[in-house]
Amino acid sequence: MEGYQENSLRGNVFRSIRDGILNGKYKEHEELREVALGKELGVSRTPVREALRQLELEGLVTIIPNKGAYVTGITEKDIDDIYEMRFMLEGLCARWATKHITEEQLDELDEIIFLSEFHARRENSSAEQIAELDGRFHKVLYEASQSRMLSHVLTDFHRYSRMSGKSSRAADERARKSIREHKLILRAIRDRDADLAEQLANEHVLHVLQNLRRQGMEEDSQINRRV
Repeated sequence: MEGYQENSLRGNVFRSIRDGILNGKYKEHEELREVALGKELGVSRTPVREALRQLELEGLVTIIPNKGAYVTGITEKDIDDIYEMRFMLEGLCARWATKHITEEQLDELDEIIFLSEFHARRENSSAEQIAELDGRFHKVLYEASQSRMLSHVLTDFHRYSRMSGKSSRAADERARKSIREHKLILRAIRDRDADLAEQLANEHVLHVLQNLRRQGMEEDSQINRRV
């Protein structure tokens, strides 16, 4: 997936359209017209067509011959599946990061946690700010694993996972717990305890998944009560 995203025209077009799908700019089932996208992005139809083909491989777009390309989007099951896979891989990443992480990366993780706690305490901080710091924390860990393939896979998974973010009190409380879990993971990595780092990283993802499922059940219950 990530290999396509080189710093090139077609890579930039691919990222622009994909980000538009993931942040909701392009809605599920919406048709993605090559000419319109080309005008919007200031490019010809060729890089747009190539990007749409790649997005189809990633499951974000469906191309119907003689009709057009349509947004598939990320379903709740997709998010659930992604967290299940992250549960298996985040621990491995933390284990490898324990072996290879640099002092500079450790200091960067310290700074990210400090900023995360700062924003979590502020009433006017946005959920997006905290989510961005969460993404930076995981990005550093992915890079510290020194596995290009694992980093690429987890980076994409984490990007898709952010589609499930919700600005609710439950989500805010989960964000604070995530920061505390990040601190424990970092402490284990600093202590070079690979077993504990792996366990804590896996539990961290599991807790997020459990929270999402609980929120989903609560939303279903509210819908049923209204019906």
